[in-house]
Amino acid sequence: MIKIKLSNLLGKHKMTQKALADLTHIRPATISKMYYEEVKRIDVKHIDNICKVFNCEISDLLEYVPEEENNKEKEREKTKSKV
Repeated sequence: MIKIKLSNLLGKHKMTQKALADLTHIRPATISKMYYEEVKRIDVKHIDNICKVFNCEISDLLEYVPEEENNKEKEREKTKSKV
């Protein structure tokens, strides 16, 4: 699974989704889908534009998480919410 860490970058830089959309010329709806990790595909140009704005590496935006780790994390979240 690929994790999109756009919410982390926006928080770190204290930037809104709208501001990022304006700076990157990416539709606000697309930024929102990336923020909530709902996208199925990401245009390489979008990755390039986001990395330029944040002056970051691709690894700051995207992270590969093996399925096993992802399943363990979901189980931990379920346990926390039951408490």
